[in-house]
Amino acid sequence: MSSTKRPPATKRGHRLFAGAAALALGALAVTGSANATTPAADREPKPTIVLEHGAFADASSWDGVSARLRRAGYPVVAAANPLRGPASDAAALRSLLDHLKGPLVLVGHSYGGSVISEAAVGEPRVKALVYVAAFLPAPGETALQLTNRYPGSTLPAALDPVPFTNPDGSTGTDLYIRQDKFRAQFAADVPSGRAALAAAAQRPIAQSALTEPATTAAWQSIPSWDVITTEDRNIPPAAQRFMATRAHAHPTEVAASHSVALSHPALVTEIIEQAAHATR
Repeated sequence: MSSTKRPPATKRGHRLFAGAAALALGALAVTGSANATTPAADREPKPTIVLEHGAFADASSWDGVSARLRRAGYPVVAAANPLRGPASDAAALRSLLDHLKGPLVLVGHSYGGSVISEAAVGEPRVKALVYVAAFLPAPGETALQLTNRYPGSTLPAALDPVPFTNPDGSTGTDLYIRQDKFRAQFAADVPSGRAALAAAAQRPIAQSALTEPATTAAWQSIPSWDVITTEDRNIPPAAQRFMATRAHAHPTEVAASHSVALSHPALVTEIIEQAAHATR
């Protein structure tokens, strides 16, 4: 009976080892080649996206945007805005920024635009500013002044003023939007149930915050993007265009209400990602 002759075990082992080594080297060469062609920006850490809400809203107004950014791998912080005045609110936001690590992109909605414009000044880690239906005041300007620069805002008739007294005895007025007018005024393109929840959870702004002049403007030196809402009943679209043009911002117009982060979270996320990617 004939049989096939097999090489000694030691020779078979040497051949197996040599084959495995060749495969490993080939895999290493492929991996090294892929790494060599990967853009540097893709290897850098993504910036932390800091979301600053405005008046008559709270941090939950960013939920749809936050979820999308997190799925895309961005660290996200939706800050709580005290809504007391641009200077003090910017100081509160700056304290948060000082606590965070690495590059930052600041996003401000409505009055939150005034806050990020001041908080970002002198902070080199802020790589981009994104304004969402927001104020971009120049030094000396107020939110009320910019709103009234062009016709179209119906906000005054929808407001519900509530007087308050501070611990030191000084007084002021908080402004809410009447809940029965909230959706039409602030969130006309948001489903009625979600708009009702936003109306119930709204944070009031001190009336004095709307008449406090800006002292600095980070958009003068930091690249900016701007989502302009053409169906806005709070900040007239003409006022938004004026501010975006003056700031040399990258504008995107959308037929949306003032609550565009609620009604168009995918679009707002896309603009934030454009800003984050362009500055890496």
